[in-house]
Amino acid sequence: MKVKLLLVFVVLLAFPSVMDAQCAMCRAVVESEADGGTAEGINNGIVYLMAVPYVLIAALFYFIYRKMRG
Repeated sequence: MKVKLLLVFVVLLAFPSVMDAQCAMCRAVVESEADGGTAEGINNGIVYLMAVPYVLIAALFYFIYRKMRG
């Protein structure tokens, strides 16, 4: 179970382009520009900003689980 969870986590960190998450307004403004590099940079920034709170909450619950179990 731990190996599967670790593998999923590594894959998600290794391939952030798979998770193209962006708000509709930002996407529309950036896609209207001729340069596609800006859009990709903004998409990656949004994904990283979105991931940090989830990782922190997951770590918190993991430490609570370990504390309650042992």
